Amino acid sequence: MKEYHITSNDSGQRLNKFLGKTVPLLSGGQMHKYLRLKRIKINGKRTEASYKLIAGDVVQLYLNDSYFDAPQEEDAYRHISHPRVRVVYEDSHILLADKAPGMVVHADERGGTDTLIAHIQAYLYQSGAWEPSAAASFAPALCNRIDRNTGGIVIAAKTAEALRILNDRIKSRELEKRYLCVVHGRPQPAEGLIENYLRRDETRKQVTLHSTRVPGAKTARTRYRTLASSGRLSLVECELLTGRTHQIRAHMASIGCPLLGDGKYGVNERNRPYGEFGQALYAYSLSFHFQTDAGALSYLDGKTFTVQDVPFVQKYFPEYHL
Repeated sequence: MKEYHITSNDSGQRLNKFLGKTVPLLSGGQMHKYLRLKRIKINGKRTEASYKLIAGDVVQLYLNDSYFDAPQEEDAYRHISHPRVRVVYEDSHILLADKAPGMVVHADERGGTDTLIAHIQAYLYQSGAWEPSAAASFAPALCNRIDRNTGGIVIAAKTAEALRILNDRIKSRELEKRYLCVVHGRPQPAEGLIENYLRRDETRKQVTLHSTRVPGAKTARTRYRTLASSGRLSLVECELLTGRTHQIRAHMASIGCPLLGDGKYGVNERNRPYGEFGQALYAYSLSFHFQTDAGALSYLDGKTFTVQDVPFVQKYFPEYHL
């Protein structure tokens, strides 16, 4: 038996709403069944789903431990009652989600299952677009990923066919990804191409730049152009011609213009006056330029999808319109 003592933060809401957030594995039908069987009580007494909680109430749940088990990533979607998914575009094959800075796309070394893919799966499950019991071994999956503190468009495949096609097209560089970032200083020249080699240090979770190929290093190419400058900051658009870890962050730092808020490749003393401690970087635009047959996804060829609301643009460059 588990007890929950209601405080002022939870008072005023209906019992069924409280249970939906507290025990998301408990379905609505099961909840009503256990209310009838008096396995869900308020202050030791039988109650109704519509009961409004008040501070001081004690919610008593006589339920199996399985309802409270910590979720694994593959079934984390079942524990999410209110998915946080900002949909940029959706059809029967794909979903483009605008990931908020601070959210991880998959479970990382910190553990936890509050991930973008879990919220997307919960959204699709609750909307009826995905039925796990009818999908055999397939589950909606991400085709690309971006860093925890970077925001922007992430692609989710809703079908196995879409996942296969998109993975192939990404590998052959038939998708164009553009990012917005705020950097310290003013890039010189105002636009250009940065091309070198990046090697990832797994221990430090950081990359190093090299002018010539060294063991473990990969070619990295970024095209950039300055969109606006104000004071000591500039708004820059970057196009990834390759997709290496921390590529934009390392490349912009290499020309003396580290990203605002980036303590790994920049200097925190320069970030501190702005109160920014996560890189100002946003994957705001995605275009499909298929060079080969894309099968069921051919209709996406030539289409571009953009995020219109990029918080740091509004904050530091309010006169600039995307």
